[in-house]
Amino acid sequence: MIGSLVNVFKIPDLRRKILFTILIIAVYRTGMFLPIPGTHPEYLETLVAEEQAGGADGGFGVGGYLSFIARITGGSFGPFLFSLGIMPYISASIILQLLTQAVPALEKLAKEGESGRRKINEYTRYLTVLLCLIQGYFIAKVGPYGPGEGAGWRGADISPVMYYLACIAAMMAGTIFLMWLGELVDEYGIGNGISLIIMAGIVDRLPAVAQYLSQNATLEFLSFQAGERIGIETVFLVTVMFVGVIIGVVLITQAQRRIPIQQAKHTRGRRTYGGQRQYLPLRVNQAGVIPVIFASSLLYLPMYLFGALVRAVPSDPESSWSWLWPVVQEMHSAFTYGHVMHILAYVTMIFLFCYFWTAIQFQPREIANNLRDWGNFVPGMRPGRRTADYLERVMNRITYVGAAFLSAVAILPIVVSKVTDVSMLMTGFLGGTGLLIIVSVALDIVQRIESHLIMRHYEGFLAEGRVRGRR
Repeated sequence: MIGSLVNVFKIPDLRRKILFTILIIAVYRTGMFLPIPGTHPEYLETLVAEEQAGGADGGFGVGGYLSFIARITGGSFGPFLFSLGIMPYISASIILQLLTQAVPALEKLAKEGESGRRKINEYTRYLTVLLCLIQGYFIAKVGPYGPGEGAGWRGADISPVMYYLACIAAMMAGTIFLMWLGELVDEYGIGNGISLIIMAGIVDRLPAVAQYLSQNATLEFLSFQAGERIGIETVFLVTVMFVGVIIGVVLITQAQRRIPIQQAKHTRGRRTYGGQRQYLPLRVNQAGVIPVIFASSLLYLPMYLFGALVRAVPSDPESSWSWLWPVVQEMHSAFTYGHVMHILAYVTMIFLFCYFWTAIQFQPREIANNLRDWGNFVPGMRPGRRTADYLERVMNRITYVGAAFLSAVAILPIVVSKVTDVSMLMTGFLGGTGLLIIVSVALDIVQRIESHLIMRHYEGFLAEGRVRGRR
């Protein structure tokens, strides 16, 4: 392993890529601490104190829920330059990808090659700007940490309108800048630039987790519900969760269902060509982490909606609408972060988005037609429709396993935090979706570096060869 790391820096091209990537990440992390002009200094101190305390609402209210979303998207939801992170660009890319399957004009444009891809990227940037305007206004207007109407964000000598405009412009510029940094990493660095930016934002929580653990952990045996103190049994449980999630992520990320593909034989003159057997690899976790991010974002809507209704519906018994207030209050409590109803809705949406996203990405009829045109076939299956139905049936089965794994990873920190009374700051980082993203991106970077090493006749990181998919 040490020899492989030394070999990495012996290759000039690879060394330049790695150093350039590190430089871009350093620029990104610097921007995360640049406040928006006009923000009151005392509010920044209050925000830092709340973050060190584990987030607002004890980790299970609106502030804690938005902090959780920030942890898995690399943002901060605070008055800083990169508050929105790269999420608007990711959302715009996903929306354009979905529209490409639904709008014939975009589908035709996507098939035009490089020129069509550039045009779609241009549309993606325009949509990113629009999403930045909407999300920036929402965060500036009802910032989760500011006391109503964003009052805590304003400087004393700045009017609210001017401060809102400054917030929106600064956060939009920050997201566009991050998008440009990600493209620079794709071109001159190593790994996927957007994924690296998200991972860097998640790893940023590691010092806060270490500080929380050092201040509250003890070697004594305590009951799980011991308040802020963390007993040795809780540390053991969280450690097992951490190791188990890493092992599970590696196995599921690399897991494949290999479909045998037989090449048809054909004779030319006295020679026979073809007849080789190959494999079509189908990933178990075809959708990646996208379903979890989508489900987390959409689940905020009922929480915010019912919270607004609780404030709007009068609770006075003499009012004609008083009968509605207990119903709205019960629904608001049901969708509170960590409630049983919230967890069930969370798991259901992850499954739905897994199948939906896989259906968008995986086209069995197109694959079956390509196999038929190339003279290949699945043994025991007739080319064409029968092969497409078989591939779709196999993908539906393995997608169920991937969706179940994503659901387990998503709800495990919530359950452990409820059982042990430990802050979501620690359980969410050491065993949740953030860890899933970190391990997935790290595997991708290792595979890319290993490809460079093997291409230049160096050994990879493993003695027996490359990092391979598990069957």
